[in-house]
Amino acid sequence: MTDLARLSAIQLLDGYRRKKFSPTDVIEVVIAALRRIQPTLNVLVTDMFASARDGALAASEAWARGEPDGPLCGVPVTVKDLVYLAGVRAAAGSPVLKDFVPPVDAAAVERLKRAGAVITGKTTTCEFGYKLTADSPISGTTRNPWDRSRTSGGSSGGAAAALAAGAGPLAIGTDAVGSIRVPASFCGVFGLKPTFGLVPRSPGFSPPSWGSLAHTGPMARSVADAALLLGVIAGHDARDGASLPVTAQRYAAPVGRLEGLRIAFSPDWGWAAVDPAVREAVKQAVDRLADLGAEVMARDPGLPADILETVLKPIGYTEQATAAGMTREEAQFELSERDFGAVVARGRRYSGVDYMTATHRRAALRESFRKLFTEVDLLVTPSVAVAAFGAGTLGVDTVDGKPVDRHLGWSPFSWPINLAGLPAASVPCGFGPGGLPIGFQIVAPWLGEATILRAAAAYEAVHPWATRWPA
Repeated sequence: MTDLARLSAIQLLDGYRRKKFSPTDVIEVVIAALRRIQPTLNVLVTDMFASARDGALAASEAWARGEPDGPLCGVPVTVKDLVYLAGVRAAAGSPVLKDFVPPVDAAAVERLKRAGAVITGKTTTCEFGYKLTADSPISGTTRNPWDRSRTSGGSSGGAAAALAAGAGPLAIGTDAVGSIRVPASFCGVFGLKPTFGLVPRSPGFSPPSWGSLAHTGPMARSVADAALLLGVIAGHDARDGASLPVTAQRYAAPVGRLEGLRIAFSPDWGWAAVDPAVREAVKQAVDRLADLGAEVMARDPGLPADILETVLKPIGYTEQATAAGMTREEAQFELSERDFGAVVARGRRYSGVDYMTATHRRAALRESFRKLFTEVDLLVTPSVAVAAFGAGTLGVDTVDGKPVDRHLGWSPFSWPINLAGLPAASVPCGFGPGGLPIGFQIVAPWLGEATILRAAAAYEAVHPWATRWPA
């Protein structure tokens, strides 16, 4: 019998339409899958199984009437715990918020509900999304389904691990320094960080940490599913001051050749340390894109090697420290991880001059990307410089024998894209030593999501990944 929890959203909707099975059938299998993986992978911080059953019943009745209520009617989806659901605890991985229950839905959640989606639970995150794993004092350690001794990545790690393990087709993640793309790469799924402001965050994004960097976006096992979900959650919302004045639209994942598409390929920005297995897997993926007709050229935006210290940290750490100070007293930091406290402490030491200097440098970085995209349509890089490392650790100290910043230095391809506000996706492209997934990143100009989806779908068609599952 087909495992309904492993079907794509597109397949589920087709099955509902053909009356092969119903949302009530599907939700029971998905709940069973989540219960099966929870003890070993730890993907949920709060389950919503009771309300999911109610939602699936209502969706089944709508399909039986031939009147499905929205484009995701009856499709299971998880929501990261940084994103509010009214009446459901939103701890954001923080002991300070362990009992916080928001009174409002996030804009993306409102749209999920209007689309008929069935929300199965809140997925794990690190505290306030401060690092690129999903471990926290609230939920413990989230593990990788391909190797449970390894991290899932983060901070949308629970979302990625649940998708990879076959516990439903769709997830909502957030990404401020790579928190959609890193776990997507580590877990072998597809994750898309939209253009900054395309998917509204307010109301209902907790907390306003990484305020000028954080995006909400779709995660899925297939490109078509991610396109479907993006079409539901994207679009203007006046309650969010950063929301772009764009109308909602449907996104497609057309399968075809890539003639006429100009792709810049940078394996390392010219300075970043990259694991040789990652470098080789991404090079092979780029060769596939060329085989599909794309014109590939060696090109990069010319980013300076010091931008982590001179741009990202003064902006990101200051915003993180400000958000933390809004929600807690000084003594409450004793309940937090030591590494989180260190980030906040450093953020508090930056001055206003430091922050604004970094902001000016950020503008120059954005201009570098703008110039690059006058010459090419897409930029391809590795998603992460390494495959998944040990669970329960902050990161790695060296990559290919070279020292890197343990917090963010092993992911040098993700956070520059947040600084620029550009759309980017992580696409699975193979497996490295130990059978750990590797991903490559596709970056587009602002509001270039359709071009990312086109290239990713073309690659997926000749290099399918969704049929391979963790043991």
